[in-house]
Amino acid sequence: MAVELRPMREDEYGAWLPQMREGYARAMIDDGGFSTEVATARAEAQVEELFPGGRPSEEQLVFVLEADGEPVGELWLAEREDMSQGRQCLFVYDVHVDEAHQGRGYGKAAMVLAEEEARRRDLDRVVLNVFGRNEVARGLYRSLGYEENAVAMSKTI
Repeated sequence: MAVELRPMREDEYGAWLPQMREGYARAMIDDGGFSTEVATARAEAQVEELFPGGRPSEEQLVFVLEADGEPVGELWLAEREDMSQGRQCLFVYDVHVDEAHQGRGYGKAAMVLAEEEARRRDLDRVVLNVFGRNEVARGLYRSLGYEENAVAMSKTI
């Protein structure tokens, strides 16, 4: 299985961006406990900030994940400051594997490719956020050696 990244083409953003925004809102609702209204508004605002007018800002890196030449998902990265370390890092905004291709190791391959992209850019740190309820993703990241740096907790009363 040859898994590679290729930059997303201009003609692919139109379909990807709304799906990503809706997926992010859904994750905030399902895994983050946000209300539908708050999640939708937050997703729309953040997407507009990072993709003004539907086009990626300069620091956004969006790739199509391909297995043996077939698209199986997307990987969205950005070179930015790691707030906890005060230095540049490669930030993983989203790893998405299409439902039909899940469970085949493509998510893990995408993360390995993200680490290779960081090295290519002379960055020694990959950073991401994951919702606490997303046990599948947290397990994947732990299996790759990622450590939890902070844990936010809450209780509805």
